[in-house]
Amino acid sequence: MTRYLFLFVTLGLPMAAQERLDLGTLIDEALRNNREILAAQKRLEAARLRPAQASTLPEPMFSLGYTSNGSPRPVAGLGMEPTSNAGFSVSQEIPFPGKRKLRGEVAEKDAEAELQQYRAFELNVVSRVTQAYHWLHHGYAAIDILERNRDLLRKFIRIAEARYSVGRAAQQDILKAQTQLSILETRIVKMETDKRAAEAELVSLLNRPPGTQLARPPDIPPGELAVTLEEIYARAREKAPALRKEQKMIERAELAVNLARKDYYPDYTPSGGYFNQGRLADMYQFRVDFKLPAYFWRKQRPAVAEQAAKLSESRRNYEAANQALHFRLKDQYLMAQASFRLMEMYSKTVVPQAALALESSIPGYETGAVDFLSLLTNFMTVVEYELNYHEEMLNFQLALARLEELTGAPL
Repeated sequence: MTRYLFLFVTLGLPMAAQERLDLGTLIDEALRNNREILAAQKRLEAARLRPAQASTLPEPMFSLGYTSNGSPRPVAGLGMEPTSNAGFSVSQEIPFPGKRKLRGEVAEKDAEAELQQYRAFELNVVSRVTQAYHWLHHGYAAIDILERNRDLLRKFIRIAEARYSVGRAAQQDILKAQTQLSILETRIVKMETDKRAAEAELVSLLNRPPGTQLARPPDIPPGELAVTLEEIYARAREKAPALRKEQKMIERAELAVNLARKDYYPDYTPSGGYFNQGRLADMYQFRVDFKLPAYFWRKQRPAVAEQAAKLSESRRNYEAANQALHFRLKDQYLMAQASFRLMEMYSKTVVPQAALALESSIPGYETGAVDFLSLLTNFMTVVEYELNYHEEMLNFQLALARLEELTGAPL
């Protein structure tokens, strides 16, 4: 049983170097190939093309026409009647000064908000890859524990059978051990299913062909929580995409209010034309048309109020996002903190003590000083505590991955 204790003492330490699945490599591959990220990238590229469109002048108008006298046929009376002519004109609508600039700035804020949304997609995919990676690692580790303890339980069964053959043990000892062996087998099957599900999720996130087999992740050190909750809050305020997106929406809404106020001022359309009158003198025309905001109390005034309401909405959205983010950060931080403490307790106290109790009960059972139920209870206790240790390690790593996604910065 000394060997059994050594197996747990070395638990979590790096194994000999061999071909293993590297998390950093997987993340880089996901950032290159994940279709959700590529779709978000195209949306960002499209958003960055809008400011130039929004700040450009409307298309000019080119008009061709004629005026005839005495007949509707083209140019009837040309050269004889002073009102008969044929020609063209060009007009260009020009928004009131400042409107085009504001429209471009509004579109730029939309693009900046889309950039934060793109970063959120990246962080989400990285988080999902990291979590699936740790689920895969947990699956391998749990199966190792169950298979190792299954072999140990088979030894116990052989001991019980030997004692039963000489009349020193009851048949129920063998039956109980076989029942526990079947329970371990079912748990191995379940963990195999969970491991394959994590592998399939990783393959999907990496956009590899379905059914691709992945190597085994290396043994992962337990890790530690090296930042305080206040430091996490500070990083989130600076880099969290959820907050930065809402901030950009506030800035956009402020510009939209200014743009709505500009609509109180008229746009205008200068135009010029040339008209041929045959033998009579050529005619030229120039004019400026103004678009008067004559119904401002039904259009411009409500438009300003609408944009002001949207500005207020954006500020409330920022406050709501900030509150929700702080809750989620604290929730994940407390989860990581609790899991880290439990990992230390399991690795330094609980599992070693349970393993010592199991080790001491084996010779006691062989001599008849300890009944088989006590031996089996000690054995299952060790199995459960080892699995609990790895479950807490998994919970710790998952919480860290979610914290990094929420803050937008590595921890």
